[in-house]
Amino acid sequence: MKSKTSNKTTVSRRRYDEEFKTSVIQMLENGQSVPEISQSLGLGESLVYRWKAALKTSEPEEVDEEKESLRRRVKQLELERDILKKALAIFSRGT
Repeated sequence: MKSKTSNKTTVSRRRYDEEFKTSVIQMLENGQSVPEISQSLGLGESLVYRWKAALKTSEPEEVDEEKESLRRRVKQLELERDILKKALAIFSRGT
């Protein structure tokens, strides 16, 4: 009876810290493409896309809060603008 031996080699996966992942995402935000980044850093494109997707899913609450804050600020500024327009109209017809 012959025993089967497998020629499987153990491949160790590289681990990347959060700082490295953040720098890769920053490169994306600065306009570099995923293929450029993956080629220059020796990463798989799918890995970069996965990190990008993970970042999008982890930020929505912060982004939503920021958007809401900006919307409130825009409404406030529009109201101030409208008040100033009315005041200008009132003062310009007075004399």
